[in-house]
Amino acid sequence: MASVRYVAIGDSFTEGVGDELPDGRVRGWADLVAEGWAGASGETIEYANLAIRGKLVWPIVEQQLEPALALEPTHLSFNGGGNDMLRPRTSVSHIVAAFERVIERCDEEGVQLIVLSGANPSAQLPLSRVIQRRGDVLSAAVAKHLDERPDIVRALNWRDRELSTPGYWSDDRLHMNARGHHRVAARVLTALGYEPPAGWWSLPALPESVRLRDAAYYRQHVGPWVRRRVTRTSSGDGREPKYGSWTRFEPAAE
Repeated sequence: MASVRYVAIGDSFTEGVGDELPDGRVRGWADLVAEGWAGASGETIEYANLAIRGKLVWPIVEQQLEPALALEPTHLSFNGGGNDMLRPRTSVSHIVAAFERVIERCDEEGVQLIVLSGANPSAQLPLSRVIQRRGDVLSAAVAKHLDERPDIVRALNWRDRELSTPGYWSDDRLHMNARGHHRVAARVLTALGYEPPAGWWSLPALPESVRLRDAAYYRQHVGPWVRRRVTRTSSGDGREPKYGSWTRFEPAAE
């Protein structure tokens, strides 16, 4: 059994949507953290990722937290609330209560918690001012809640202005691209006390894709999201975790 057993729970941010590999699988910052952790520590890292895209914060806690703890991890990362912020009625206290539950259970099980705030896509989205305001309030509330817990590792991304610029986001303007996921992974590794691989903070700019005009953007990305809200469905319905049990990341050979 490896000395570090790291499990990630969350939504599309943690699943890795936007960082698609050539074979169609998604990678994302949590996978990169496991890879970078093995490389920086020189040790095998056991890694699981139970995150499912489209999940609201309480379904993340109710459906993923206990299965994650049942794996007996040494470390657990948690992020949630991004999908809640896109709903018309969002209670910050309701979201913060989910963070409190995760903190409580990790304390009870002796698991080192890593808390992340999501990156800020608001400048390029419809209702940008509303999303910015909600995200500011949520980010501040979570940070305040952690003030008296220096033992909790935190990687807070919401106020990272560079990460909020278009070059770190995929065509849907909602999910980070590979550059964004590498930057978040660099922040997590730094918070864990490791030096991330050179360049992860800001990879070279990706080739510019054709930016969809507003009508095409709404048709291709906003319309399907609205239909899911009307039909009470989720992009994660029927999906299984990509790493529901332990997979191993080994240090690179010298």
